[in-house]
Amino acid sequence: MYSERTLIISGSEKGLDGVIGFLKTCGCGSVAVVSSGSEARRMIPHDDYDLILINTPLKDEFGHQLAVKLCESTCSGVILICKADLAEEMVNRTGDYGVCVVSKPLNKQELVKALRIGSAFRHRLLTMQKENNKLRTKLEEMRYVSRAKFLLISEQGMTEEAAHRYIEKSAMDTRRTRKEVSLEVIAKYGYFGFIQKGRRTNACLIYAAGLQKLLNNKAIDNIVSIKIK
Repeated sequence: MYSERTLIISGSEKGLDGVIGFLKTCGCGSVAVVSSGSEARRMIPHDDYDLILINTPLKDEFGHQLAVKLCESTCSGVILICKADLAEEMVNRTGDYGVCVVSKPLNKQELVKALRIGSAFRHRLLTMQKENNKLRTKLEEMRYVSRAKFLLISEQGMTEEAAHRYIEKSAMDTRRTRKEVSLEVIAKYGYFGFIQKGRRTNACLIYAAGLQKLLNNKAIDNIVSIKIK
């Protein structure tokens, strides 16, 4: 299946039923249709589509700027359909953003090729997004672990190695993540900050609205910071 959810944006109803029928035979699931760019812009933030086909020109705009916008703001595969004499220009204007341009009258083989490209484009974007989320989560965990280790060193007199072992062992023994253990340490000792060579710096007292809230990925939102004068 190329697409579970497909959106067609078309200013003309001519040949639309045939295109929808062809998409169904190609393995596309549900197909929604809108007739203008403004209507599509209102829908897109609330719906996730695997593929978006833009049949130019639209009622309120040509459609190529919308295609670029959708490539930049969604993970959908975007296919721009235009007259043959405009195809090269549209490729030059939109190709670098990931838009797949198909000329009309539509050729079934070319449309199938575009569907494959659009589907592959979406899959690649989703994979990259997933990897980025993993990296972001890892970096966030490292940040909290570093803060917790500092507190264990400064408040408990642990070495860096001992603090690291403490967090690792606590996470393993209690079947929690290192981030959860680190947040517990931070909440227990109640502050961020550091002392540099006896000079007092701006620090923050942290009042957690409850450890449970901290552990529900709301650590930052539920922290009240007060400067120490």
